[in-house]
Amino acid sequence: MFLIDAHLDLAMNALEWNRDLRQPVDAIRLREAGLTDKPDREKGTVSFPVLRSGNIGFVVATQIARYVAPGNTLPGWNSPQQAWAQTQGQLAWYKEMEAIGEMRMITTSAQFKSHVDEWLGAGNRANLPIGYMLSLEGADSLVTMDHLHQAYRQGLRAIGPAHYGPGRYANGTDATGRLNEMGKTLLNEMQQLTMILDATHLCDDAFWDAMDLYQGPVWASHNNCRSLVNHNRQFSDDQLKTLIERGAVIGAALDAWMMVPGWVRGQSTPQNMGCNLEKIIDHIDHICQLAGNCLHVGLGTDLDGAFGKEQSPADLENIADLQNLSGLLEKRGFSAEDIDQLFYKNWSQFLITHLPV
Repeated sequence: MFLIDAHLDLAMNALEWNRDLRQPVDAIRLREAGLTDKPDREKGTVSFPVLRSGNIGFVVATQIARYVAPGNTLPGWNSPQQAWAQTQGQLAWYKEMEAIGEMRMITTSAQFKSHVDEWLGAGNRANLPIGYMLSLEGADSLVTMDHLHQAYRQGLRAIGPAHYGPGRYANGTDATGRLNEMGKTLLNEMQQLTMILDATHLCDDAFWDAMDLYQGPVWASHNNCRSLVNHNRQFSDDQLKTLIERGAVIGAALDAWMMVPGWVRGQSTPQNMGCNLEKIIDHIDHICQLAGNCLHVGLGTDLDGAFGKEQSPADLENIADLQNLSGLLEKRGFSAEDIDQLFYKNWSQFLITHLPV
């Protein structure tokens, strides 16, 4: 079944993790044997071959580079200009993958419809390019509004103003505070361009400011439910209801600590926490119950988003195993049409509606 994943950090994995995503996952793991610089070495789950074998033909792919002010202990870059240069390097990687036929940038609804039709009609997906739309996770790298307009010309179509901690435009996960004036200006410029606002990672204060100020299209690319796992990274029922009222789609994320309560970093494992694909269906079902239908949730897995198998559902060997969700959803009472909506139609309808013609 065709599937869309609305959040993958592909370029970050290629450039910062030095993964050749053209290779099978097993080959990437073997290449990383013995490396200890990152906790997910030898545990990656995403590459182009497994995306194709999992019929994941379109992804929202990120650019990501955080600016860290003096005293900020989060990893990142020491100036916005350095962060911008990092995102430009990531763009260069995406363009190289396009040049060799691995990927295809999508910037308009017409391109999107044509791409999806090609995948739906294909008997053999082995040589099909994987479609991608660019999204910026955290806006710190936009040095000025001129940089925003340049990024839009380069194909950027969605922005999440914040990531973790305090940002230049908005505060994110584990931080607090309302949108600053730069953030308000950013939202205004995005609205003029009819860009997609990704509410993911906005702290509560900034979230409510953004909902009041932004009148353009909104989604949450990779976000779960606070009522099931109580953390500020997740959205409350009131926030989820507001997104539903705005016509948003919310992407279910497969980071284990967001799926099950009580996760302790460095101690918990998917196995001892009972974290499996059934648990993400709990979050999906909760959003469907809030909405009264299955039209506002999809998948935004964030797989290999600085974690691997050590922090993914225990029954997921690689991203192609997302196809197993179909049978699990059916057992939980979801109809075939519901599953189609969750797998790709909700994202498709959103993008056809909101991307430029």
